[in-house]
This record gives sequence, C-alpha cells and structure tokens, in this order.
Amino acid sequence: MIQQIYPAPLHAYSYELNKDLHFAAAHYVPSDDAGACRNLHGHTYYANITVVGNQLNQSGFLVNFQDIKRLIHKRFDHTLLNDDALFSNEDSFRFPTTEVAARTIWEVIQEYLDGLENQPKCVQVFLRETPTSYVVYRPQQGDFK
Repeated sequence: MIQQIYPAPLHAYSYELNKDLHFAAAHYVPSDDAGACRNLHGHTYYANITVVGNQLNQSGFLVNFQDIKRLIHKRFDHTLLNDDALFSNEDSFRFPTTEVAARTIWEVIQEYLDGLENQPKCVQVFLRETPTSYVVYRPQQGDFK
C-alpha cells in the first residue's frame, strides 16, 4: 500500500493503532439515482482502520493487526458485496455504497473489539473506492457499548 496520511480522529486514548489493508470486491447500488453505479462493477478498496485504547492485552497488543485484516479481508475480498448478509438490496441504509461499506467495516471491527478484555474502540474507518474518491466513517459516542 502506498504511504498515505489519513485524517486523524480526535481522541483522549493513550494508544492509537492504524491498520492499512485492501480488498477487491464487486457491487452495484440498487437505486435509480445511482447512475452507472447501478450496474455491476468492481473496485480495489483501500482501507485504514483506526483503533484506540488505554490498555494493552496480555500479549502487549492493543489488538493484533492480523485479527483486523482477517475480519475484513477474509470476509470481503473477491466477493459481491450485495450478496453479503450485512448489505441489502431493499433497505437504502444497507445498500453497498462506499459510505455504507465504511460503516459496515466499523460494525464488524467494533463487534470483535467489544469481546476483548482490554475494550479497545474503533474510532475511524477510511475507505478509498477509487484513486480520487473516499469516505471517512467516525462513529458517534452513542454507537459504542
């Protein structure tokens, strides 16, 4: 992945971990307003996941980088996003747009983090769809357990 500076989320935690990863996936946006994106097409998505916390686990990690990659890459790489149960072709809140994909990645990561003893938080997902287009998703405080 090309070195890139991402927008930095504000937080008061001691540790901040960032994991870059990419995955290739196809999708279509089932809306008449989507124009050409209504047709099946693919992207190589580039993601940056930001996780924060104050306590490290028994291995000295905030969270293992490999776990983050496994959660996202294994699930979404070389898939049709529309076929994943986390997306919908009927509910616009779940259409596989880049905005929804970024939020969905956050949901997958945060659900995993909620099960960890040291309780890290995912505070940002940066998702690049094309060289010129990306989305930043930052959860609101009420989105955490």
